[in-house]
Amino acid sequence: MADPPPDPSSAEIVGLYERHADAWDAARGRTRFAERGWIDRFAALLPAGGAVLDLGCGSGEPIGRHLANAGFAVTGVDGSAPLIELCRARMPAQTWLVGDMREVALGRRFDGLIAWHSFFHLTHDDQRRMFDVFAAHAAPTAALMFTSGPAHGEALGRFEGETLYHASLAQEEYRALLAARGFEVVAFVAEDPQSNGDTVWLARRAG
Repeated sequence: MADPPPDPSSAEIVGLYERHADAWDAARGRTRFAERGWIDRFAALLPAGGAVLDLGCGSGEPIGRHLANAGFAVTGVDGSAPLIELCRARMPAQTWLVGDMREVALGRRFDGLIAWHSFFHLTHDDQRRMFDVFAAHAAPTAALMFTSGPAHGEALGRFEGETLYHASLAQEEYRALLAARGFEVVAFVAEDPQSNGDTVWLARRAG
């Protein structure tokens, strides 16, 4: 039987991660992670003890844990309440919030923002709007890192037998969206073989 048409709605994505929070947490792993090189490169752009906003933080591990252990103050936001409960149980000294990344309005700015394996679940138009969210929460010289696809399009993955939506804008459009909000691209790698094929953007806001 063919899959139904993709439903990229926030409710559908969040629902999947709520239903399968424990399975996702187990599959994600907590210690060894291929993207560690990118996380360390991101962290190197931050002041010691700086504040990091992790949008789509999942269970907080391994990325949130790694940043917290490095002395950063982590605020994580995720739409899945069960995943946020795991964060709060494991790292109560950090701040963990249930919320839709598209609607985040925390009234403060951060030294670093990260949206790893989360931002790419949004539709094209929602991704475009997210750059205003990034800008509203970015301190002068803040670092921003996110993952996307290598080219404009949509793709359907599978997790625990359910369809998982992904989308990407074109590289040129991401560069334009960043530049329009004062971010300069520090590094970009499409389908990085050192990070399980992730397409990674690392940018920094001009001071």
